[in-house]
Amino acid sequence: MEETGRAPLQKPFMETELDANSRFLFKLFRRYYRGFKPDMPDRFTKKEYGFIPFGKTMQRHMAFTSPEDLKTFMFSKVPAHSYYSTAYYRHPSRPLMEDKEWMGAELIFDLDADHLAGAEKMTYAQMMVQIRKEMISLVDDFLYSDLGFDEKQVHICFSGGRGYHAHIRSNDIYTLGTNERRELVDYVSCMGLDMDSVFPLHTDILGASSVGNGMVRSSVRTFRLIPSAEEGGWKLKMREALKLICKNIAEEDPKHIKAIYPSVNSGIPTLEKLSAHLRKCSEEMFRTNSMSALSTSEQDILIKALNDVAPTLSSEVDKPVTPDIKRLIRLPGSLHGKTGLRVTPITRDQLTDYDPLQSAVPDCFTADPIKVTMSRDMSLYMKDEEISLSGETEVPEYAAAFLVGRKYASYGWESQRRDKLF
Repeated sequence: MEETGRAPLQKPFMETELDANSRFLFKLFRRYYRGFKPDMPDRFTKKEYGFIPFGKTMQRHMAFTSPEDLKTFMFSKVPAHSYYSTAYYRHPSRPLMEDKEWMGAELIFDLDADHLAGAEKMTYAQMMVQIRKEMISLVDDFLYSDLGFDEKQVHICFSGGRGYHAHIRSNDIYTLGTNERRELVDYVSCMGLDMDSVFPLHTDILGASSVGNGMVRSSVRTFRLIPSAEEGGWKLKMREALKLICKNIAEEDPKHIKAIYPSVNSGIPTLEKLSAHLRKCSEEMFRTNSMSALSTSEQDILIKALNDVAPTLSSEVDKPVTPDIKRLIRLPGSLHGKTGLRVTPITRDQLTDYDPLQSAVPDCFTADPIKVTMSRDMSLYMKDEEISLSGETEVPEYAAAFLVGRKYASYGWESQRRDKLF
């Protein structure tokens, strides 16, 4: 019989072991887990579970045989962070990985806002808007379109922190190995995209003429081919990117072109000449699917611009996560210890305008005023309320959980700091 995570209803440690901030979050989390209704993972009895208690290190190699067992454990232990394995195991609770007997794994794509360019200058709300756009692109442009998964196979989840997860559940992918999964990461992140393969060189021999003494000279023309509109994947993406580049070069000031496409180091006169040329021939280029109307140097300019554009069309997935066939990932329905927000499964339609500061706040967190001391001045729009925050102030309980979890604030007022909280 497998060892399970069943635990008696008792405090896992003395709450006084925690600092004031952790004690405050612990009490809120315990209230949440009292009424917790587990959103059980697929084939949940074959999953490994792991938990990080407040003030403790991770406890893992656990298994549960029923939702009731999991609920009992969560209320008893009140974890700050809860995880389950993307893998399915024959014996998930065995402590040695080689003894678990791996059976397969979900395919996971993880997008986290800390990978965004300029994330350190964004507010939490700004990060979540941008990472939502990235997730929409991943799902629509890659998972649904290029890779051919349908909505029933793609399960989207707000991570509770700063990002989203896409869980792919399909018999076709469960037994994929690390290398195959890494190839999928390379595909969606534009790793190794070869422009010479997308826009291959083609040579035409235009004719031959006699030059005397029995010698014949051939006329040769070399140019790049353009993927047709019937292509898919990166070829179609690059065709559409080339259309936009041609339009920009034809219409924009050459100085602006050099700013948009940093790899284009041609002089202004060269760009002006290309601009005039594209206004005449770009329509013909895409009708014939070739760059034959352009000189070699003009074609090179477009390829340089394409190399600048390609990474912007990729998805900023967390590259180590997807190939890891034994990964632990956030447990749906659990709370995130650094935000107080719920790890929430959502549909693709819900993702379109999903705002975790409105939708992932636990219902049991109240609007009762809580004293906090801000670490810096800021404003927060949460639960349809705009809150200006500075110094020692009072905020709704649900906002206090987020602010304390994110370390934007400390529980209580510095001027009234005391050892006991309640």
